[in-house]
Order: sequence, then structure tokens, then C-alpha cells
Amino acid sequence: MKKLFTLLLALGPAGAIAQALPTLTAPADTIRYWATSLKAGVNANEALLSDNWKGGGASSVGVSLLFNRKANYHRGRHSWDNEADFLYAGQYAKGLGYRKTTDRLWLDTKYGHDLTPHWGLFVALNALSQFAPGFDYSGDPTRLISSFLAPAYITNAYGAEYHPNARFKLRLSPFAPRLTVVRDADRFRTLPTDVVYGVNPGHNTRWEVLAAQILAELDQPLGPNANLKARYVLFANYETLSFDKISHRLDLTITAKVNRLLSVSFGTIVIYDYSQAAAVQYSQNLALGILLSREHPANAK
Repeated sequence: MKKLFTLLLALGPAGAIAQALPTLTAPADTIRYWATSLKAGVNANEALLSDNWKGGGASSVGVSLLFNRKANYHRGRHSWDNEADFLYAGQYAKGLGYRKTTDRLWLDTKYGHDLTPHWGLFVALNALSQFAPGFDYSGDPTRLISSFLAPAYITNAYGAEYHPNARFKLRLSPFAPRLTVVRDADRFRTLPTDVVYGVNPGHNTRWEVLAAQILAELDQPLGPNANLKARYVLFANYETLSFDKISHRLDLTITAKVNRLLSVSFGTIVIYDYSQAAAVQYSQNLALGILLSREHPANAK
């Protein structure tokens, strides 16, 4: 009984204080350190020719899908930026059937530590691939030349970042090991000795440890209803360093909104990669479609 009385005496003041404290609820203006954005769109292009059209050509219809999601955290000197970027386009032409025209899968995550307002150190991991089969239609029969994770480039980059404003970022990575993956590489070999996307016979992967990467990103408004988004990536292997063996890739998209939903978009991809082809590769797409976008900016200062 004495122990019970002592326990009640000890809990009594605590319980009274707990009842007296107000219930804590998050204020309406809660500080947000996360800034998020989402863009999703469906675009279409079409050409219709009558059966007796004497100018030549063929009726065609094309569709492209895009999805971009960002989630960026910034608090004090620390930042964590994340991006998922998907693009797919295909076209059906009378007499030729359906063919893929553009395909991109980009994932990127980066931790940064600011040294000054415009410079900081970072470590990043990014992956670049596609998620649909690609074919070479120049011969008969058509030949499979790429697919999901064939090829895929996974790069772990360390270095310094220059970010003068929210629209432009430049990463300089003197140390950026890269893993090239070609899933089931034998599918793409005509001869047993063929090197596929830099991967030697008998292997499905290639490590390039002593390498460097430069990555520049621009997200620039072009007036109240248009936007330019560009990403440039340079990759160089120190072991095979020469001017013609430095890889370059530029992804550029210009979007102009006609009204709240309708938009016109132009996109192009330019690639020079000696392990893929001896010349510059490029693709482009112009389309009208629907674009949905949402942004939730951070309010922390």
C-alpha cells in the first residue's frame, strides 16, 4: 500500500502537467525543405494521305509519352536532389507498321554540401538506359540492336558543383567510375568476336574505374508560357583518353503551352559515343499534345 501511494504521488503531478499542456499541431505555415515537381504529357503527330496521293509518302500517326519527377531537399549547407525522367515515342506508318522512334530512361540522385553560395562538393549516382526494344530496319530481316538494360550506363560521380542560380547546374567529376551493362549481350553479336557497346565477348558488363564526367543542366523559362530544358553529359576514360574517344550526349526539350492543357513540344537527342557508332547520332520529335505540371516549392530560407 505504501508503494502504491508513493507511485500515485509521483504520477499525479506528471499527469496534471500532461493534461494542462495544449495539444501540439503543425502550424499552417510549416517549413518545407523539400521542393517537388511533376510533369507528365501525351503528344501526337499525324499525316493522312489519300490512296491516290501522287506526291508520294505514306499515312502515319505518332505518339510520345513523357514523365519527369523531381524531389529536391535543401537545408543549410546540405542538399539532396533526385530526378526520374522518362521519354518514349513511336510511330505507325502505312506499309511499314509500328516502330519506336525515341526511348529514354534517366535516374539521378545527388548529395551535395555547399562550400560557398555558388560552389559545393557532391557525390552522385545516375543511370541511363531505355525500356523498349530497338531494331535496325535497314536489312531484311530486321535485327534487334538494343533493349532494356542493353545498354545501360551506371555512373558514380564525385566532384564539385557550380550552381549560380536555380536554373543552371554544372557538375565537374574528375573521378566517375562507370559500369556499362548489356543484358544478354550475345543477342546483339553477329560474330563471336564482336564488341557490343564496349563490352567484350563472353561478358555482359564493363567497368571503367579511372574515368571523368561533366554534367550540365539548364532549366530556363522562355517567356511566360515556354520552357527550355537541356542536359549535357561528357564521359572520358583516362585509360583510352583521346579526342575521338570522349563520349558526348545532349538531351534538349522545348515546351510551349497553348493553353492550360495543350502544349507544343520539340525534343532532340544528340549522341557521340565511339563504342556505339563512328559518327554522331541524333533524333528529334515535334508534337502537339497535353501537358500536366505541378510544382510544390520549398519555403525554407
